[in-house]
Formats: sequence, structure tokens, C-alpha cells
Amino acid sequence: MKTKIYKSQDRGTANYGWLKANYSFSFANYFNPEAINFGALRVLNDDIIDGGMGFGTHPHNNMEIITIPLKGSLKHKDSMTNKWIPIHAGEVQVMSAGSGVQHSEMNNHPTEEINLFQIWILPNKENVTPRYEQKKFEASERKNNLQILVSSIDNPIEGSLKIHQNAQISRIILAENETFKCQLSSEFNGVYTMLIDGEIDVNNEILKKRDAIGIEQTASFEIKALQTAEILFIEVPMKF
Repeated sequence: MKTKIYKSQDRGTANYGWLKANYSFSFANYFNPEAINFGALRVLNDDIIDGGMGFGTHPHNNMEIITIPLKGSLKHKDSMTNKWIPIHAGEVQVMSAGSGVQHSEMNNHPTEEINLFQIWILPNKENVTPRYEQKKFEASERKNNLQILVSSIDNPIEGSLKIHQNAQISRIILAENETFKCQLSSEFNGVYTMLIDGEIDVNNEILKKRDAIGIEQTASFEIKALQTAEILFIEVPMKF
């Protein structure tokens, strides 16, 4: 097993007034040669956006973009057919940029801030037709149970949103002292494990809120919740 710890306080930071961001990997003006990517996972941004503010229209291509609101709601429009669609905490949005798309995301509330994760995963197919999906995932269904949010478009797993990569994003809430064995779906994959909240023990490493651990070269690993914990797993190919 190969592991790497990513402490919350070691993430890149940016403060644009209306946007306060923490970057797990090199992004915008933050560059860390030791944190460019984790396999096909290129971006994991932890953003807080002021009320009424957001990202104006901008282009993307050949990237799988996943947005997970943790608090509040945002609204989305793009150059496909989507015009200011609301996305609330508890929902997940997936956009395959493919051959090219223009889009914008704004805080859906005029005064209250929103906190979200934005994830970019490099695709295994380029220049596909752009596509969009979103879905609500009930918190009750991830209590001591792995809830799969996103999986490969080639994977028959039902109920998950789809992307063009042999990847999987899942989420679990573990009660204090509960354990969970995370099984990797492929020997060629690794798992970037982000602790959303709480405290856990992973491979004798103690992780606290927003700490992460990258794990590869293993078929499985075990997590113990030292206090009630919510965990995000991002499983991706390490070579692609």
C-alpha cells in the first residue's frame, strides 16, 4: 500500500473577497509541484461563495466536472439547454465538457454564502458530445452505508451520475467507533479520501476535518470513525 497525507492547512488558498477557496491541487495562481494531481483527479476545490456572486460564463473542454454543494444552493446555465437550473445541498451536478461548453455558476441566494466542492477529472475519451446531469442524494442513505454518487458511463451501476472515466465518487457518514472497509474497483486505481467533517483513523493516520489521504497499490483499506465523520471517496485511475 502506498499512501500520501494531504493536511487541510497545506492546501492552497485564495481570497477574492466574494470567493474564498482552498485548493487541494495546483489551480489558478496556486502552484505546488508536489500537488499537481492524484492520478486522473486534477482539481478538488473547496469554495465559499458570497451571496449573489459566482463564476461568470467561461469555457471548458475535455474535462469531467463535478459540483457537490455542501451548504446553500447555486444556479447553473450553459451553452447546452440549461438556463439557471438550481442545485441545492444534497444534490450533485455532473458536466462532461467534451468538445466544448460554456457555463456559469452563481450563488442562488442574494445574501447567504454557499460552500461547495468542485472536482475535475480527466476523461478517457476526448471531444465527446457535452452532457449534463444532476441528482439529489438523501443523507439518510449514506449513514454507515457507501452511497455511490458518480461512476463510469460504461459501468452498469444504477442510481449514480455518469462520467467518461473509470472513476467513482462516493460518500459515507460513519457513526463514532464504526469501521468501513473501502474496496477499490480496479487494481490500477487509487482513492483520494477527503474527510468532509469529523475525525477518522486510516492506516494508523489520524485525519481531521478537510484532511485527505491518497491511497494506491492496494485492493482495500479500513477506516475507523473516532467521532461521527462524513467522508468523500474519489477513486480514479493512477495511469491514464
